[in-house]
Amino acid sequence: MEFGKVPKLELDQRMEQFLAEMCISHDNWEVAAITGAAGMFYLTGTICDGVLLIRRGIEATLWVRRSYERSIMESEFSDIRQMNSFRNVAEAVGALDSDVYLDTAHASLEWYSMLTKYLPFKQAHSLDKTLLNVRAVKSEYELERMRLAGDKINQMLTQELPSLISDNISEAVLGAHLLAKFIENDHHGISRSNMRNASELLGHIAFGDGVLYPGVFNGASGIAGLYPAAPALGRRDRFLCSGDLIYIDVCFGIDGYHVDKTMVYSYLLSQTDEIRSAHKLCLDLELHAASLLRPGALPSMIYEEIYGMVSAEHIKGFMGTPGRTVPFLGHSIGLSIDETPVLAMGFDSPLEKNMTIAIEPKIGIEGIGMVGSENTYLVTENGGVSLTGTPKEILVLA
Repeated sequence: MEFGKVPKLELDQRMEQFLAEMCISHDNWEVAAITGAAGMFYLTGTICDGVLLIRRGIEATLWVRRSYERSIMESEFSDIRQMNSFRNVAEAVGALDSDVYLDTAHASLEWYSMLTKYLPFKQAHSLDKTLLNVRAVKSEYELERMRLAGDKINQMLTQELPSLISDNISEAVLGAHLLAKFIENDHHGISRSNMRNASELLGHIAFGDGVLYPGVFNGASGIAGLYPAAPALGRRDRFLCSGDLIYIDVCFGIDGYHVDKTMVYSYLLSQTDEIRSAHKLCLDLELHAASLLRPGALPSMIYEEIYGMVSAEHIKGFMGTPGRTVPFLGHSIGLSIDETPVLAMGFDSPLEKNMTIAIEPKIGIEGIGMVGSENTYLVTENGGVSLTGTPKEILVLA
């Protein structure tokens, strides 16, 4: 499968939207500099060691240290130039006699020091929220990729995964088999996160109460992973046993664009009424939350309404485990798996048409594991439309 380069018209429209949002959010802005992978790809169609320099009223330039040749091959961006250091940029643009807006979540102090050595400026400000706001509303080009990714992950988890299960398979080996199956079906190979020190290869794959292990990533579930230095895939020494819950929370990506889906299975045996009831509650919460995903709805109000529907017996384990829960119900997703807006208190800007939101109500049950569901939805006038299939009951795998 080949989609090729991000079309120039798409890049031009994204830049136009970004510039308009900058003028609204920072009316006196003059210069922006972007170095983060997702932001750079969004506006240029390539990722490089360099900087995207955007000056008000002047065509933006992508300055590339490595690899200029690769960027030229990959990108339809209008102005791509080679640099050996920021000295080359300074020679071309002169002094920056203004404040500069940076993607501060990705601009390291080392990078900042190199930039200011040759391009000193008055003061640095963050453009992170502005760029995320622009990226939150998806174009048809982006939705085409997310719809395809949604179809793929739904097929993988409902039709392909059961054949990968066998007696005494480990979490790590199941994760490796699933990742291989994903890549065979056009997955782009990683799950990109905005969160610092968060590396997600595939997602969370856990048996039984292994999913209750304290997580590195900001989510309801956690995994020990392969090693403390590589908390990915799953444990090598945790083997599947009869009666185990199998928890699969993974992302699938096409051309940089992710979708997110969680399914829960049971190996050989049906679960108790208590466990199935908790899972059914999560399915109902997801569907109700999806019905509220309409333009104009406030993420904070959706969260508050859904949280109020959680029964007293499950509230302590809702979105985690007792004493270790996360205060959200879902999140925007696209070039990164953890974008904004978030379905949580404090997010009071209205949803807009063509935002994409992953809804993930989950309940941790001590000594057992985690139940719940997750699917990625498109915000429409008629409520959320799932890109990744419907929420499922716990599937018993024989």
